[in-house]
Amino acid sequence: MQNLLVILKKEIFPISLILILVLARLIPHPYNFSPMLAVGIFSGFYFRQFYLGSFIVIFSMFIGDLFLGFHNTMFFTYISLAVAVLIGLYVKHFKFTEILFSGVASSVCFFIITNFGAWLTLEMYTKNLAGLLQSYGMAIPFFHNTLTSTFVYLFVLKLLFDLTVKKKIFKASF
Repeated sequence: MQNLLVILKKEIFPISLILILVLARLIPHPYNFSPMLAVGIFSGFYFRQFYLGSFIVIFSMFIGDLFLGFHNTMFFTYISLAVAVLIGLYVKHFKFTEILFSGVASSVCFFIITNFGAWLTLEMYTKNLAGLLQSYGMAIPFFHNTLTSTFVYLFVLKLLFDLTVKKKIFKASF
């Protein structure tokens, strides 16, 4: 019975993150205002395992895509989420400056990777440098929401993490 409780405690947090992320995708929200990048960074920081952190965010996106529909740029979106997890692996203490740098880095990587994917796979862009620049230019208005949501959700995760570590609900892994 004790082993079952330990396993449940270990598994409940990743499962809860997946369910929260799926819900966050399915409820109405502004374009590109999502907790995905923030949870990717946090998963890399907290779990310290690239495969587990990537699984959490990519599986959550995939479940959401089952309901919302598949699209041509899914591969690029999933890659950019894995990059956010990779960035989170370099976060050591989840301090303010690390949140700022990881938030900016993951948002910029998401912007570059997903808009390259849009240029590559969508018919609306010519397949030359002008078309690539057009894809990045047309995406600039959405970058604000990506960056803002990443910071908002990272700070919420930081507050929750600090609270749970103080209350000794979760054990800090560093």
